[in-house]
Amino acid sequence: MTKYQVKSGGKLYLAGEYAILTPGQQALLQFIPISLTAEIEPASSYQLYSDMFAYKVGLERDKNYSLIQETIAVVEDYLKTRGIKPCPFSLSITGKLEKDGKKFGLGSSGSVTVLVVKALAALYQEDWSADFIFRLASYTLLKRGDNGSMGDLACIAYEDLVLFKAFDRARVRTWIKSDSLSQVLARDWGYQIESVRPALDFDFLVGWTGLPSISRDMIDQVKSAISADFLEPTQVAVEATAQGLRTGDKELVKVSLQKVSDLLKNLHPAIYTEELLVLEGAVQGLDAVAKSSGSGGGDCGIALSFNPDHSQKIRERWRKAGIELLFRQKAL
Repeated sequence: MTKYQVKSGGKLYLAGEYAILTPGQQALLQFIPISLTAEIEPASSYQLYSDMFAYKVGLERDKNYSLIQETIAVVEDYLKTRGIKPCPFSLSITGKLEKDGKKFGLGSSGSVTVLVVKALAALYQEDWSADFIFRLASYTLLKRGDNGSMGDLACIAYEDLVLFKAFDRARVRTWIKSDSLSQVLARDWGYQIESVRPALDFDFLVGWTGLPSISRDMIDQVKSAISADFLEPTQVAVEATAQGLRTGDKELVKVSLQKVSDLLKNLHPAIYTEELLVLEGAVQGLDAVAKSSGSGGGDCGIALSFNPDHSQKIRERWRKAGIELLFRQKAL
């Protein structure tokens, strides 16, 4: 029997968090290759295992395994429309986007969903594009009632730095309720996903505060503060950041990311904790720019450093402040 292995990673926002929840807005997201791994092979009965939990299940309803089970259901429904009869299999998922029970904020639910889609594609020898994997994963989360932008899925499916334009998720949800899976997948959802190739040499540093992100209630409060005064300048700054990266305009990248950071600070005080303010301030006087990443209130921040010596100084300043270097990647 053939066993297949696939991987998926995580994501972090460079720019556009919160704004991306509004259809038509854009965000820049960086793929983080801290991976989850799935092994799948045919079996006599369905056997699902994740090292997040200490037990296996089949397809019987299980709260902990519901995301995996619902992803399997969507993919198998699609296979049936192709005349492919689903068969039982054993699926094992290992790797955690967390430490000591604290999530890194890298998009674990998105990573798991993409991982399961990729695992089933491997099992059935389906050569699905990154875009189609994104659609199947998005369909699954939208059907579950997920309120995210789906930008994490775009980044994780494409495994790249992407510029993502948000689609109208409420409209797609109405299609899911009224139309068949094939019809929904065939429609124009209205999103755009573009890979961004930086023409700049820099270190991409991810610092982790060790604190969880803000609560769901607080996120809802932040969302309620979103207005045109936040969305319009954020859109301009996100597009300018992408342009600066593509054209090698370092100063444009630095100014634009700082603008995004300032807009987040003004949006709601809960986004920037003391630790995230320290993380951002660690680039003072250096050829670099830093900001919070994602929902804020804890979790991660990022820095783009354009000088190797300055990268080391940022790391030292973070370490002294108790901020853990979670990931480092050199562009170019």
